[in-house]
Formats: sequence, C-alpha cells, structure tokens
Amino acid sequence: MAPKIYHDEDADIGLLARKTIVFLGFGNQGAAQAQNLRDSGIPNEAIVIANREDAYATDAVSKGFNVEHNFAKAAEVADVVFLLIPDQSQPTVFNEHFAQRLKDGAIIVVASGYNVFFKLLQFKPTHDVVMVAPRMIGSSVRSLYQKGKGFPCFVSVEQDGTGNGLAVALAISRAIGATKSGAIASSAKEETAMDLFAEQALWPQIIMLFREAFSVLKEAGCSDEALVYEMWMSKEPAEIFEAAADADSFSSRGLPLTDMQLKRHSVVSQYGQLNGSLNLDGTAIRQHFKEILYNQVLNGKFQREFTNIELDLEKTGDANPLNVLYAKAQQSELAQGEKAVRQRLGLS
Repeated sequence: MAPKIYHDEDADIGLLARKTIVFLGFGNQGAAQAQNLRDSGIPNEAIVIANREDAYATDAVSKGFNVEHNFAKAAEVADVVFLLIPDQSQPTVFNEHFAQRLKDGAIIVVASGYNVFFKLLQFKPTHDVVMVAPRMIGSSVRSLYQKGKGFPCFVSVEQDGTGNGLAVALAISRAIGATKSGAIASSAKEETAMDLFAEQALWPQIIMLFREAFSVLKEAGCSDEALVYEMWMSKEPAEIFEAAADADSFSSRGLPLTDMQLKRHSVVSQYGQLNGSLNLDGTAIRQHFKEILYNQVLNGKFQREFTNIELDLEKTGDANPLNVLYAKAQQSELAQGEKAVRQRLGLS
C-alpha cells in the first residue's frame, strides 16, 4: 500500500499557538527548523533554544533567539521539544534533564528514528512522540523554505499520549516547510532501517568498489591523477546522482529516473552500464544485504555494539575506535593515491 502523503491543506499551524517550543540543539537542523518556524508565524518569544554555552548558542543569539543554558529550566516550560542533538547524545541529555520535568501533555519531536525505535528514550505515557524527519541537510531545509519550495520529509506518530499526535506532527511539518511538496507517512522503524542499512550495507559496498577498482586500474598502468579525476574528483558521479534525482526533468517521460540519467551519457556508456548491470548476479549481495538488515540492524546488534563504545568516541588518539578506522582507511592504495595527487596539485 502506498503511504499517505500530507500537504499544506492537511495541516493546521494554529495548533502550535500559545505553545512554548524548545529546540534542544542549534546545529545543522536546529538552526534551519527554528528559523523556518519563526518565519511561519510562530512568535520569536515562544521559541527557546536549549544549548550549552558554545558556538551554536552564540549563533542562536546572533539570529535573535532566546537561549537557555539550563536544560532543566527549558524542560519545565516546554510544550514542544525538538530533539536535534546527535543521536548518541540524546539518551543521556534527554533522560537526565528533560524526561521527568516535561509537562504531562508535552510533544517530543525527533528527526531520526534511532533512539525511539531502540527504546533508548524515557517518555511518559501521556507524551506525544512524533517524528518529523527532513531528508535533506539543514542548509537545504532552510534555503528551500526561503525559496518557497518544499523538501522531502518523513512524518509519523510513535506515541499518541494526547490523542492529537498526528495533527500536531502535521502542524510542525507545515511550519518547517515540509508539507509544501508533501510529507510522507513513515515510522521510526522504517527510517532507522533505511538509514542504518544505507550506512552499513549500501555505502560500504560502494566504498569497497571504488577502492578495488582503483587498485585494479592502477595495476593496469593508470596514473593516480587520471584515476582520481575519472572516478570522483571530476564530480561526474555526483552529477549522475543529481540527474537521477531530478524528477522535474524526467517524470513526464515515462522512464525510471535512474535510467533517464543514462540518456546524458554517450551510447557507449549507456550500453556498457546497462548491459553490465543487467548481467551481474545479485544473489550473493542480496543475501549479504539481508544479513545486515535483519541480523545487524533490526535486531539491535549494531545499536548494542555502538552503545558500548560511545564513551570511547570522546577519547583522543588510538583510544577512539573511530580514529583507528580512519587511520586504517587512509592506508588504502586509493587514499594514498588521492593524497599524493592533492599534494602535487596544491589541493591539500
């Protein structure tokens, strides 16, 4: 069944009237969504930015917002709370400073399903928990709003404590500009599954393919300079993805967008890409993808492993497991080749 898509006429911003709206965090998404709310008619005095004393708080003040550094005070006045700090920080900050201080009928808004799906946040049964999840970075959420355009966004009700969760979720979606082009009904499970699957299954395969292709072509005599430009530094791959996503250009032609982008290539390229992809046997990779989805993502295995190393991610040097992974990745032939080319061209 196709999901429901909500538009401006489905949402009533008036439901946010006389509510104090607290943004926990003023980073990429927080800054964009808070400004969009204000420009949609939410009074500036009704918006509070809960943020520690740092550059983000300074930025919020410079944009005319009221900033509260005391999270407990922010929680006590909140009718709506946007959780827009990093996923790994949310359980500690929310559970310790917000959960027990929020009003019984408070609305908690998440932009990622991760902590809700894995039940890492502590909500009262009377709370509304909704997901309003733009599928674009904050700068695009802001710039598209300013241009009067919408942006892709997922919306869901994960806990309907007041019985009014969907209406409020749609009001919020409209206020940030998401219903202009249509907010898609989804769920924390769906958003989390797709997000983690892309990060742990799809993109690792793409990174591996580039790494191995680089090594094979270099072994065949291709130079580092030619390879890095042919494979990615020319930005051709980015343009291909952008063309495939440009629905305005292709939607009326009756062909899948991923096929239509090929029309911008030479006939040699079109034939090679289509023939090559259709002749590949996807059985093994399909099984690998299922293994990642069901036995690593949805069963919580990754979440438990990640939770166990979260404190180590604050450390420096080799004590931080992410630093170790970066160091290992930088030893690849591809990484070394790109580094050398950037140095020779004065790009590093």
